[in-house]
Amino acid sequence: MTKGNPYKDRYPLLKSRRHVWHEIVRFIAKNVGDIQTLVELGPGYCDFINLFPAFNKIAYEINPEMKLYAADDVRVYCDDAMAVSRLEIESVDMVFASNFFEHLDMNELDDLMPEIRKVLRPRGLLVFIQPNYRFCEKNYFDDPTHKTIFSDLMLPEFLGKYGFAIRTLVPALLPFSMKSRLPKWQFLVRLYLNSPIKPMAAQMYVVAVKE
Repeated sequence: MTKGNPYKDRYPLLKSRRHVWHEIVRFIAKNVGDIQTLVELGPGYCDFINLFPAFNKIAYEINPEMKLYAADDVRVYCDDAMAVSRLEIESVDMVFASNFFEHLDMNELDDLMPEIRKVLRPRGLLVFIQPNYRFCEKNYFDDPTHKTIFSDLMLPEFLGKYGFAIRTLVPALLPFSMKSRLPKWQFLVRLYLNSPIKPMAAQMYVVAVKE
C-alpha cells in the first residue's frame, strides 16, 4: 500500500462488506478460540479488527485515511507492517492479514515473517485469507500491486521456512473479490462459509501456528 489514498477506486468502501465480514469474523473466532491480543496487518476499512472479540487490538495501516474507520478499541498505527517489530517479544496471540501478503515481494516477506514470529507468543497464530493462485490464475494479476504468487500447495514449505506449521488450511473459502456477483446477505454468507460447495471460491483460509 502507498501513502494517501491512491487505491480508493480499486478498493472502494462497499456497503455490503460489513455483513460479509461479520460472518467471516464469526467463522474465524470459532476456529481460533480465545484471543487476548490481536494484531492486524493492512486492515483497510478495519472491518475485521473492529468486529473480532479480542481484548487488545492493534493495527498497522500505511494509509492514514483508514484510521477514520477504526473502532474506539482499536489502536491504529499509520505505518507499514514492519513496524510490528516494535512490539514486545512474545506479546501477541494472533496476527491476522487479509489480501495482504501477495502485495509483498519475497525480500519483503523474508524481512517481515521473522518479525511476526518474534512477537507471537509460543504457539501463537498467524491467520490469513488471500487469493489462491490455483483457482484464480486468470484474475490474479488484475490487481497490478500483486507481487508474489501464493497457492495452498506451496504454503507448507513457505511457512515452514519461517518456523510455522499449518493448523488449518481451506484451499477455497471465499470468492476472489468482494465485488463478486454472489449475494451478500448475512445469513447467506454464513451458509456459504459452512457449505462444502462454494461457487466461485478462490481465496484460501490459513491458520498457522508458531513452532
